[in-house]
Amino acid sequence: MKRIHFFLFMLISSYSNAQKEDFKHINFTKADSIAHIYKNENINSLPILSHLLTSTLNKDVEKFRAIYIWVSKNIKGDYAAVSKNTRKRKRFKNDSSKLTQWNNSFNKVLFKKLLKNKKTVCTGYAYLIRELCTLANIESKIIDGYGRSATTNIGKLSIPNHSWNAVKLNDKWYLVDATWSAGYSDLSTNTFIFDYNDGYFLTEPQLFIKTHFPLDKKWSLLQSEVISTEKFVQAPLIYGATFKHQITPVFPKKMRNKVSKHKEITFYLRIKENIDLTKIEIQIDKRIPKIKPTSIFRKKNLLFIKHQFKIKGFYDVHFLYKNKVITSYTFNVNS
Repeated sequence: MKRIHFFLFMLISSYSNAQKEDFKHINFTKADSIAHIYKNENINSLPILSHLLTSTLNKDVEKFRAIYIWVSKNIKGDYAAVSKNTRKRKRFKNDSSKLTQWNNSFNKVLFKKLLKNKKTVCTGYAYLIRELCTLANIESKIIDGYGRSATTNIGKLSIPNHSWNAVKLNDKWYLVDATWSAGYSDLSTNTFIFDYNDGYFLTEPQLFIKTHFPLDKKWSLLQSEVISTEKFVQAPLIYGATFKHQITPVFPKKMRNKVSKHKEITFYLRIKENIDLTKIEIQIDKRIPKIKPTSIFRKKNLLFIKHQFKIKGFYDVHFLYKNKVITSYTFNVNS
């Protein structure tokens, strides 16, 4: 029992020392409004666009907010380009010469399409953020690495597949991802749906690392905790709703698990906002209707949910908040 209490204490302490909400006193209404006013502005002249977005704002964080909101709400994702680039890079991953040729030719087409159609992939989003920031005298970097989702980097790493940004505000680095803030592609209609998610704006490193693994590990911005690639690919899956509502899986630490039938499992979820516990649901495979947890309670910034599997088998387990999946596990239940 002492070991369990110590484990919980370490969880609560480590997360309470995580990156603070440094700008919670800042009202971003003006910055957001400016980004909306210039929503139809083209990007043929980035100096003009940067000036329009930032010249009437005083603080760097407000200027960055206007830039970030404008990029996230005006640039469409290009799923077809993402798919083609992924196929080509996998094909040439063992041929550095052909890979370089492909990257050079792809980038030329990519930026032409960005300028003409305001449509791009993650590299284009990260490029726009960096360039607009530079023009506003804000330091920003493009971070390359691995993005983890329900279809990529599960169990093992593939090739580097994602880019995002770090931005320096008040002499401190922060992490953002305008690509994933912007929205999603509806594959049934082959259209991009703008659906802004603020959860990827100045995200805490402890949460960001769960889906963004940088090639240069210093850009995880984790001061003490070291995340290995093994932990990254084996962790529970999380989604946009995880970032939006700040509900993060803590335990079990791995996505794939084994358990005996009738044995009670306790899930730990880290929470930040005052969530409505009645909106938490569990879905055991999509064939079975969602259920309410039989045991759920909160202690400080941790949520505890207990569950018991009564029939042996292999199960996909999804936790939902307000009908959106926040984390997923698999369980092999034996007798």
